Amino acid sequence: MQSSAPNPSGPGPTPAWWQWPTVLSLDAPAVAVGWQWFFGRIAGASINWHHHVILGSAVWLAYAADRWIEGWIVPAEKIRTKRHAFYQRHRWSALVIWLLVLTAAVATAWRWLHPSEFDAGLIVLGPVLLYLLSHQLAHRHHPWRVPKEVCVALLFAAGTSCFILAQDQSLAGPLLAPLTLFAGLGLANCALISVWESEVDREHGQTSLALQHPARTRLIHALPWLLAMVSVLYGLLKSSIDWSALTASALLLGLVDLGHHRTGREVSRVLADVALLTPLPLWLLSLLP
Repeated sequence: MQSSAPNPSGPGPTPAWWQWPTVLSLDAPAVAVGWQWFFGRIAGASINWHHHVILGSAVWLAYAADRWIEGWIVPAEKIRTKRHAFYQRHRWSALVIWLLVLTAAVATAWRWLHPSEFDAGLIVLGPVLLYLLSHQLAHRHHPWRVPKEVCVALLFAAGTSCFILAQDQSLAGPLLAPLTLFAGLGLANCALISVWESEVDREHGQTSLALQHPARTRLIHALPWLLAMVSVLYGLLKSSIDWSALTASALLLGLVDLGHHRTGREVSRVLADVALLTPLPLWLLSLLP
């Protein structure tokens, strides 16, 4: 069994207050739930509280499992991030909480989801399990595996839209462009993090987009700005402000990347996910009388 002793040359034992959402894997569920609401608004679909609870729980379960597995595989002296160190130190407590969340999510889905929505969730679950098994275990070191950043971006787009499309498959047309841009945002987010955390992935024995394709680094830095331009142009053509969240997130990602050398890897990692929370202010405004 691996030692869970703190690594003196790696992350400290106590995260800063602003790191806790990332350490506890709460940032990704917030992003997913926000964009599920956003796409539901664009499509005019009926997205209720149980859809948000189930999606948020599913995303948390996937992220927590990913970090739990990595904390199990990587020796304590090689851990370089607070989020992985947390799951390594609190391995069994995290497992108990994970099982409780899984039970609650399955019970909620069984009780509240329409059969077509339940089936859609199962369809997305398959690729998520394959991703975890492939990228964390079977093909962890394989140089030709599909970059994890591409997988995460596509799975996020599928997860945020599956309940909407299960209600009405004809909504796939109106959602195609925003979902494609959102997948691009997810890719830009993960790809930038792979650049900032190249040494982390190398130390953890993981391959990433930045390590697999170092010659593409300039394109990765340009990606959020390209997405912002496409989003603005499409929004003008559609004469709709629904594209404001997509544009704002792309611009914020680009700004976080520009300030990376000044703020450092850990701050940039947190801000990159904050940049994807732009639907939440729109959601709050929609709740006002």
